Amino acid sequence: MFDVCAIGELIVDCTPAGSSTEVQPVFACYPGGAPSNVAACVAKLGMTSGYIGVVGDDHFGRFLLQRLKNVGVSTEGIFSTPDYNTTLAFVHLNEVGDRSFSFYRKPGADIMLEREMIDYSMITEAKIFHFGSVSMTDDPSRDATLYAADYAKKHNITVSYDPNLRLNLWNSEEEAKECIKKGLAFADIVKISEEELVFLTQDGDYVEGARSLIGEYGIKVVFVTLGNKGAMYVTDSASFYLPTFDVPVKDTNGAGDAFTGGLLYSIISKGKKLDTFTEEEWKDILNFANAVGALTTMNSGAIPALPSLAEVNECIRKMPYIDCQL
Repeated sequence: MFDVCAIGELIVDCTPAGSSTEVQPVFACYPGGAPSNVAACVAKLGMTSGYIGVVGDDHFGRFLLQRLKNVGVSTEGIFSTPDYNTTLAFVHLNEVGDRSFSFYRKPGADIMLEREMIDYSMITEAKIFHFGSVSMTDDPSRDATLYAADYAKKHNITVSYDPNLRLNLWNSEEEAKECIKKGLAFADIVKISEEELVFLTQDGDYVEGARSLIGEYGIKVVFVTLGNKGAMYVTDSASFYLPTFDVPVKDTNGAGDAFTGGLLYSIISKGKKLDTFTEEEWKDILNFANAVGALTTMNSGAIPALPSLAEVNECIRKMPYIDCQL
């Protein structure tokens, strides 16, 4: 049995690592892909996680499999294909560490997942099933991802969803919005950035925007991440905001995924159903997730930067909060 089973893209993040000369930038290779980062985070914190996806039968694919195994993620649900290359994402960081992406994926192995390749026992044996929207940009992985989410929902597995918007992977904004919204229909828990929330709802009021999604899709709880300002918790009847921790930021890549991993870890650790948590318990959960996300920004890469449980608890005990109000 897994605490978390995730499905989706497993790719290589090529992150700036200085330059060999004035005109030749150097990129370091890190394991990436939002759902795989979440699975790795859960494992790094001490719970069990399994992953479903496809990589190329190449150097990069073997690199990814080994890195997930190294942090304790079960890779039994990952296929290696000789027919397609492992997808590469080149990460570009601005002067404050925020990132943008260029993808080498025409097509990449990650979008070749078919529903017949999925081991559904991995889903039904999990406490939470997690997926995102990047694996929904193209078929067959779009079909496989939505089918798996529907399968989890029908088998009463708690479903977590990240509407992870990467517009340069879609044919149009309209297609992106339509497909991303399809995933919301299966979700109990949604982690969404402020930019993604405005994109889907056209509402600059985060609470009202989140509640419009809750009302339309039957989502139980929405967490809105606000970058270095912290995050919000929203249900149909309650909401609150918590600032994040004041840490030296080096690289924000993977911070949102780490936040999600911390969120799922903390929810599972409570050992309760979502609709039985008190407000104080939700504040503990959000505070823990903020700490995991913040600590991840202190180092380069996503998975290599993930903190241990001891480091998260130390952060919560000792690190100051950012002086910020919405």
